[in-house]
Amino acid sequence: MWYGYLADLLVFVHVLYVGYVVVGQLVIMVAAPFRWGWARNPWFRFSHLLAIGIVAYEALNDIRCPLTVWEEQLRALGGQDVNAGQSFMGRLFHGVLFYPDLPEIFFNTLHVAMFVLVVQGLVMYPPRLWRRHLSVAAPNPPVGSTLASIA
Repeated sequence: MWYGYLADLLVFVHVLYVGYVVVGQLVIMVAAPFRWGWARNPWFRFSHLLAIGIVAYEALNDIRCPLTVWEEQLRALGGQDVNAGQSFMGRLFHGVLFYPDLPEIFFNTLHVAMFVLVVQGLVMYPPRLWRRHLSVAAPNPPVGSTLASIA
C-alpha cells in the first residue's frame, strides 16, 4: 500500500520537474522583452539549463528517466499496474506525464528541441553573471572644511 503512495509522490515530483522546465522557459520568454532582472538570475538560469540538459542527454542516449524507472519499481512492489496510480492525484499526474499512444521518438525530439530552445534563450537573454558593486564615493569636501582647519 505504501509503495503505491510513494510511487504517486514520485510522479508528483516528476510533474514538478517537468513544470520547472516548461514554465521556467515560458517565464524567461515573457521576461526577456520587458527586461525583468530576476529572470537573469544565474542560479535560476543555469539550474534550468541543467534540468533540461539532463533530459536531453537521456533522450539522445536512449536512457530511461530514473524517476520513471523508480516509479515503476515502486508500483511493482505495491502490486499495482505500472500505468495506474494508487490515488486519484497519482492517476491524474501519471496521465499528465505519460501518453502511451505516442512513439518514443516524439518525446525524444521534444526533449532535444526544448534543450535547443533553452540554450537559445540563454544566448539571447543571458544571465547576469555578476553584479557590479559600484559604491558611490562621497564627494571631496571643500578645501578648508576639515576639523583641522577649524582649529
